[in-house]
Amino acid sequence: MAPIKTCVLGVGLAGLTFHVPFILALPDLFTLYAVLERNPRSPGGKVKERFGVETKIYKTIDEVVGDEEIELVVVATPNDTHYALAKAALEAGKHVLVDKPVTETVAQARELGALAKSKGLVLYGYQNRRWDSDHIALKKLLALPPSSPQYLGNLLEFESHYDRYRPGVRASWKDGAGAVYDLGSHLLDQALKLFDRPAKITAFIQNIRGVTKPEVDDIFTIYLHYNTGSPFPNPFTVLLRSHILSAKASQLRYTVRGTEGVFTKYGLDTQEAQLKAMPTVRDIFAAGYGEEPQEIYGTVENIATDHVTITKSIWPSDAPGQYVGLFRNLAGAIRNNEELEVKWAETTQVIEMIELAYKSSKEGRTLEIPAL
Repeated sequence: MAPIKTCVLGVGLAGLTFHVPFILALPDLFTLYAVLERNPRSPGGKVKERFGVETKIYKTIDEVVGDEEIELVVVATPNDTHYALAKAALEAGKHVLVDKPVTETVAQARELGALAKSKGLVLYGYQNRRWDSDHIALKKLLALPPSSPQYLGNLLEFESHYDRYRPGVRASWKDGAGAVYDLGSHLLDQALKLFDRPAKITAFIQNIRGVTKPEVDDIFTIYLHYNTGSPFPNPFTVLLRSHILSAKASQLRYTVRGTEGVFTKYGLDTQEAQLKAMPTVRDIFAAGYGEEPQEIYGTVENIATDHVTITKSIWPSDAPGQYVGLFRNLAGAIRNNEELEVKWAETTQVIEMIELAYKSSKEGRTLEIPAL
């Protein structure tokens, strides 16, 4: 199939780290036809500075949507611009990939979904963390049969973290967007994909550092409550947390408690750090890319039938993380009508949960989740 002519909107962290490298690394699937860069510092702009590649540079969205050659628009700009830019691209007949969080409100997400459907266009939410090595390993563990010695049993509690120690403010718009929209988008997406829609939600959202506007959150704890029988025979709780002042050498990633064992995992997927540092996009396919060091593999502790003896074992993240899988699926959906691995309804549900989390925290109460 002919490569998809692509324009990336925004050449900041998201564009240069999470999008442009994959567009360039898959020349059989994509062509980096253009970028939107409002104030390029040099003739070739940031893409040429970082990757040595020449591409068209547009300075306005009107130029982008007016170019009939462009087939796919990647929205990698600040959160509050996602809706307007995605809508303009869809109205111009372009397929769209939108970085997370896809919109600021669930109403906006639903509107974009309806627009894409009416025009027969692919609208894809960039939930790349589904392709993290630790998440891939977790899904493999949860799929074990009861006969496996590392089987966790029926799950009782699922705890997922993105913690860090950052006392100051970065020179980035992300610190003005709030932790729930930034990191919560990933944690909620993973949990909802694993366990589906909860019955209730309780959230505690705060600004603990006091170094940005008071309403801009930097820590959160979100509980998703599942009733008996859905998805397990027992009541089940998902706990999602992000703390900005977690002074630990190795941050907790997962704790999963089941009736027959507990999974514990520290450390993060390596892809973001590798993408920031790699000298050439060819390194995406090099040995070691996306591989997790063995010292941060997870551990499983299983209780014996005597309810006393505990056996501890390693659960390896032996499959490397591969964000490239998202881009291959995107290309397949555009060219061959393949099923989306990240469905727009799923990313819309993430925004819905974010809105409910803020409401729960503001009102200080647990909220019922409306049925679909």
